[in-house]
Amino acid sequence: MNKSQLIDAMTIKMAMSSRNAEKAVNAFFDGIIQGLVKDHRVELRGFGSFRLKYYKSYLGRNPKSGLSVEVKAKKLPIFRPAKHLKFLLNQD
Repeated sequence: MNKSQLIDAMTIKMAMSSRNAEKAVNAFFDGIIQGLVKDHRVELRGFGSFRLKYYKSYLGRNPKSGLSVEVKAKKLPIFRPAKHLKFLLNQD
């Protein structure tokens, strides 16, 4: 499911206009992004949590040329599903 399909599903399920559904979905994603930008853990009970993982800089190698390259430090978002979500996904 992509973002537009999520908006369409919300339009049908909540009986709202597609414009309002799009605003709601965008506000939801913006809230998660702003929480991560502020270095907060974002937890959605029953669904999962988002957090940042920090990676230090390191010396890598360009596979094409073989030259050493410094890879800068970075932050990546990590999603960890909630126990309830895992349970629902693994029901037979």
